[in-house]
Amino acid sequence: METLALLVSALLFGGMVLYAFGFAAFVFTALPPDIASPTIRRAFPYFYLFVLGVSALAALLLLTGDLVSASVMAAIALSTFPTRQILMPAINRATDEGRKTRFKILHGLSVVITLAHIAGAAYVLARFV
Repeated sequence: METLALLVSALLFGGMVLYAFGFAAFVFTALPPDIASPTIRRAFPYFYLFVLGVSALAALLLLTGDLVSASVMAAIALSTFPTRQILMPAINRATDEGRKTRFKILHGLSVVITLAHIAGAAYVLARFV
C-alpha cells in the first residue's frame, strides 16, 4: 500500500508541475493569444479534476500509514474544489468583462494555490525518504 501511495503522490506532484510549468507555458508560447487563452480555459477544469481526484486517492492510500501526509493530501483535495468551482469561473468572468485588475488578483490567487498544492505534494513525497 505504501508503494502505491508513493506512486500516486508522485503522479500528483509531477502532473501539477508539468501542467503549471510545461503545458501552460508551452501553449502561451506556441499559439497566438486568441487561441492560447481559450485552450487554457478549456484545459483548466480537467487539471483541477485531476488534482482533486489524485490527491483524494493519495489521502485515502496514506490514511493507514501516515496521517500527516494523508491530511496534507486531503487539504489539497478539499481546497481544489472551491478553486475549480468558484475561483476559476470568477477568473473567467473577469477576463470576459475586461476587468484586468480583478483578473490579475484572482489569477495571482490561483497561482498561489497551485504553488501551495505543489509544495504540499513535495512535502508528502519528502516524508517517504
